[in-house]
Formats: sequence, structure tokens, C-alpha cells
Amino acid sequence: MIKAMSNAKIPTPWGEFNLIAYGSDDHDAMPHLALVHEKTQGKENVLVRIHSECMTGDLFGSARCECGSQLRQSLDLISRQGGVVIYLRQEGRGIGLIEKLKAYELQDTGLDTVEANVQLGHAPDERSFDLGVKILRDLGIKSIRLLTNNPDKIKAIEESEIDLLERVPIIIETNADNENYMDTKKRVLGHLLD
Repeated sequence: MIKAMSNAKIPTPWGEFNLIAYGSDDHDAMPHLALVHEKTQGKENVLVRIHSECMTGDLFGSARCECGSQLRQSLDLISRQGGVVIYLRQEGRGIGLIEKLKAYELQDTGLDTVEANVQLGHAPDERSFDLGVKILRDLGIKSIRLLTNNPDKIKAIEESEIDLLERVPIIIETNADNENYMDTKKRVLGHLLD
């Protein structure tokens, strides 16, 4: 069970956000986050990005994935029209940073991202997007336009009481470092990539 534990205004290059930490108790060292942009109007038709933590991509700009680019593109769009980023602490599709780096080692030997996770004893994707739904519900959001290419995020919203008005695709160009990764996401995981 998570609940809003604290919040503060934070100025960013994308404008001011109200940053709300969601945890199980006051001492939760890894809370999930909601960033509500200052331009956000009302509780309906809200532009939303549900984003799983990717330290390598979000923080260090790794080209092995498109996560950091997706987050920045979402923040660019939200800065223009308002909206919310739900930042879920689900590193490495839910397997954590250490296991993710082990999966990278296996990928460097020729396995794809799904094969590497499975060889390490994990499911291809261990994340839950129900947490994102709970946070949106707590924020009182009734209907959204969802920034995603991931069918599992779409399904989580469709199975909730929150109305999904539109899926807004996030288009990121592939590069030599993530071409196989992106192909696997589309071919094996069913991501909606053009």
C-alpha cells in the first residue's frame, strides 16, 4: 500500500512541478513519484507519462535504450500543455539495477533483452503499472491522454476507472546501440513502434 508522503515545488528546465513522493511509510528510501506540471488544468484530459525508472538512460543518457529520450520527450510535451509524469521505481523492467547490468552482459554475448532476463531467472517484464493507476487515482485524475508505446500500460489504464481518451505515441529514432533492443521490444513484447 502506497500513499502520498510528502511534496514540494521543484523548478526544472521544463517549468515548475509539484513533486509528490508516494511510499509505504515515511522512511521509504525509494518512493514512487508524481510530477504535476504547473500548467496542468483540471482532472480530465490530462497528458500523462507513466515512466519506469531507468538510471542508465534517464540519468546517464545511455544509448542502449530509448528510456531517457522518452522521458525528455514527454517532459517537453508536458511543459507546453501541462500534465503529469508518474515515475515508478521499477528499474530494469522490475528486476533492479544489478540484475539489469547482468542482463546487459548477456546481451553483449548475443542474447536479446528478453532472452537475457529469462536466462537470469526473470520474466521478460516484471513491472506492475497498477501502481501508476493508484497514483493517478490519488491525484483525482479522471481521464488521460497516455504518452506510451507499451501495450501493458494501455491495458492497465483500460482495466481501471480512468478513461483513456488517446494514446500519444513517443517516436524515438533508433541508433546503432539500441537497434536490436528496439526490434525485440516491437517483435517480442508487442510495443507499438513504427
